Amino acid sequence: MVRTVEAVIDEQNNVRLLEPVQVSGSRRAFVIILDEPGFDMPETALLSEPALAEDWNRPEEDAAWSHLQPAV
Repeated sequence: MVRTVEAVIDEQNNVRLLEPVQVSGSRRAFVIILDEPGFDMPETALLSEPALAEDWNRPEEDAAWSHLQPAV
């Protein structure tokens, strides 16, 4: 089974996995180094927020989803 695990490489080039991993015996691994430092939110989500907000913040959208809001 192939599994992807997020990791951080510090200034001393130590690799730290961000979640525990259990393997039996030695295993090979690939490390992909990204150009940007780690962020909690993907860049695509940040870039698309203004365009999505323009569409979502309309009265028609509020009306369409009003049945999911608790009664006042």
